[in-house]
Amino acid sequence: MSRSNEGVVQGSRTDDPPSGADAGRGGAGTSGEAGSDFLQLDIGRAPAGGRTEWLAGRLRAAIADGTLPAGSRLPASRVLAAELQVSRGLVTEAYQRLAETGQVSGRGRAGTVVVAVPSRAEPPAQPPAGGPRATGAGAGPVDALRALPCRIDLSPGVPDLAAFPRTAWLRAERQVLADLTPADFGYGNPQGAPALREAVAGWLARNRGIRADPGEVVIVAGVAQALALLSQVLRETGVTRLAVEDPGSLGARQQMEYGQLEPVPVPVDGAGLDVAALRASGARAVLLTPAHQFPTGVVLDGDRRRDLLGWAAEGGLVIEDDYDAEHRYDRAPVPALRALLPEAVCYAGSVSKLLAPALRLGWLLVPARHRDAVLAAKRYADLGNPVLAQLVLARLMDSGELERHLRFLRRRHRRRRDAMLRALRDRLPGARVHGAAAGLHLTVTFDGNAFEDTALASAALDLGVKCHPLSWHRFRPGPPGLVLGYASGPVAEIEEGIAVLAAALRRIRP
Repeated sequence: MSRSNEGVVQGSRTDDPPSGADAGRGGAGTSGEAGSDFLQLDIGRAPAGGRTEWLAGRLRAAIADGTLPAGSRLPASRVLAAELQVSRGLVTEAYQRLAETGQVSGRGRAGTVVVAVPSRAEPPAQPPAGGPRATGAGAGPVDALRALPCRIDLSPGVPDLAAFPRTAWLRAERQVLADLTPADFGYGNPQGAPALREAVAGWLARNRGIRADPGEVVIVAGVAQALALLSQVLRETGVTRLAVEDPGSLGARQQMEYGQLEPVPVPVDGAGLDVAALRASGARAVLLTPAHQFPTGVVLDGDRRRDLLGWAAEGGLVIEDDYDAEHRYDRAPVPALRALLPEAVCYAGSVSKLLAPALRLGWLLVPARHRDAVLAAKRYADLGNPVLAQLVLARLMDSGELERHLRFLRRRHRRRRDAMLRALRDRLPGARVHGAAAGLHLTVTFDGNAFEDTALASAALDLGVKCHPLSWHRFRPGPPGLVLGYASGPVAEIEEGIAVLAAALRRIRP
């Protein structure tokens, strides 16, 4: 149980809001002294000997139907007890029952606050049957889950947003603004600001071993737009089927499906993508994450790399999503495929996992034969990314600030990864851990098929913790598992989140 909930257990001052606190739509009033009129509670209707459960049930129902939305503050236990003419311990126990299921949390002098809704808002167990085209752009279980409130977010792909280098960004922004001329505020080059393209070329040379001329770099709105542009260009060249990793990123697959490319699953094992299966598939292009495979974390080994590059040299096209390759802890960097065969590899990267997804800044390198088509697609998509943010990022790259920030993040992420590994060992000793050497997430699997991982993820959400069931990212069936991000929260939150997952597993296991 989190320390914030202990105040609810003990019935101490921590659940008494300061005078003037508003309990929200529940009807607590501006004085914070709400009682029997709160939710129109009538203790006389409670069954004999069951008043605590009756009160907890009424509160639970109000949270479920939205009468008490996330962020609402419950009345202080002493106030509600006095108005209902019951002991304070009864009210405190009812609040505690909601805290144990993750629906409320003690917030010190801020009172007891609704923090999560129960299972009626659980994520869909499977991706929408109609696919992204039928459900609208970007629709799917990942987007539905992202929108839900929770106490602890262990979703993969969420970086440490609290670590954003605000001071360095503001300093660089002031320097950029001081140097801009009025003409610089006009429409920029759709390919990207020359200063950022040059900075990206230097960054890739230093960090990923890729030698590229700035003229080869296309600045895009993150890897998502890179995949959208490539989908359009591939379709125009007659490519209708795209090989994808299985398991592999559901979000990336949906992006390509929205671009009207049919995904062809290719198995991934301990050595990475099965290149023999890729050849047998007949696909002319493949999307993969070779440096740190999502979600398993395996690295495409040397033999597979040689086989893949041989396949590409024979006319295949590789789309390399280098989504978090800079985040490594226990191994040397893995060379990018683009560095080995630039004429057959489209390379996509971004700062979404390094700075923040909100910046919508990334880069795309494509073989010369596709470059004009990609530039035309980018021009007609949006006329280019906002110039000011590009110039600020270029300044951070050129000054060394971004590399300093990366070193800071590696130390911070290593501590959080280690905390998650310890918590998994202590709380879920039967789980197998994958992909710990790099990245921002771990994948855990459980032996056998005694339960559905979607049921486990749903039970965890009931208790206020978000994570991805591994089956979301699979085509073929396999052992149940979870994909757990560790970058976005402090160590104590990670430890509590794993404890909640253990409780959720006990709930659903036969």
